[in-house]
Amino acid sequence: MQRVRYYEYGGPEVLTVEDADEPAPQAGQVLLRAQAIGVNFVDTRFRRGPGSGSIFQRPLPGRPTGDVVGTVVRVGPGVDRGLMGRRVAALAEDAYADYVVAEASWLAAVPDHLESGDASTLAMSAPVALRILRAARLKSGDTVLIHAAAGGIGHLAVQLAKVLGAGAGTVIGTARASRKLDFVRSVGADVAVDYGLPDWPDRVRAAAPGGVDVVLDAVGGPVLQSSLDLLAPFGRTVVYGAATGELEQIPVGKLFALRSVTGFNLTAWRRANPDQARHEMGELADLFAAGRLHTTVHARLPLAEAATAHALIEARSHTGRILLVPTAPPAT
Repeated sequence: MQRVRYYEYGGPEVLTVEDADEPAPQAGQVLLRAQAIGVNFVDTRFRRGPGSGSIFQRPLPGRPTGDVVGTVVRVGPGVDRGLMGRRVAALAEDAYADYVVAEASWLAAVPDHLESGDASTLAMSAPVALRILRAARLKSGDTVLIHAAAGGIGHLAVQLAKVLGAGAGTVIGTARASRKLDFVRSVGADVAVDYGLPDWPDRVRAAAPGGVDVVLDAVGGPVLQSSLDLLAPFGRTVVYGAATGELEQIPVGKLFALRSVTGFNLTAWRRANPDQARHEMGELADLFAAGRLHTTVHARLPLAEAATAHALIEARSHTGRILLVPTAPPAT
């Protein structure tokens, strides 16, 4: 089979396509024949390597993670053989490959006829988008500010803000490029703002003079600091990433104005409340199957073009998801 790894830190060109033996699933694992692999932003940062003070650190050799959609072709010891032949989705390591090992306990069942782009979000992107809104205690009529709203998680969060319960009031989506603003509006945002402009906070204030009730942020740095100032009394911020690589110190004084900040991490959530986490994966599958939620796929690239996928993400030229598509031979 083919797989993609990297043996030094650097730009997309360090991604190496190589031949390898099919991995063997261990206890509690399954082997998937990959149909599509969703590429995630964080792996472009891991590939760059540990810079000064960087939060993005992984040892070499680099085994990119990804959201794998595929069919179960083998099961490890202790795993239900009834999974054989099932189409599932999983967040996995060493994911850029024809065959991928995944943990059986966190497989997401893929509804019949669900397109691979939608299916690729069921294990990670969509659960994060749903949970950060629930962590923010979204209420009907809330004004919601969603940063990076053109991205793989952000464009789902915009849709879910409208779908959950009675839905948000005004949804303001940001993107770091004016050319993405039409896309942000197309997935449901009432207002779209380029957060690369120095006056972006003023544009948000114009859309929400009384302040915003909820901020969802995975950008970090100055964007997070400015967002705290945009919160209305009792406003809630959920921080679920730091794309800038900067872990901000949040001044306690900013919270005295009846504001709160909550952090979110999918692994921690699964560990703390596994039953609810699994329930929400099924809930999201139902929303996709009913056509109430949709993933935009920017590009589908052959597995061998993983470097191109990373270059697109780093150029911030994409909207929605980028998928790698393997052409796997039959399992031996």
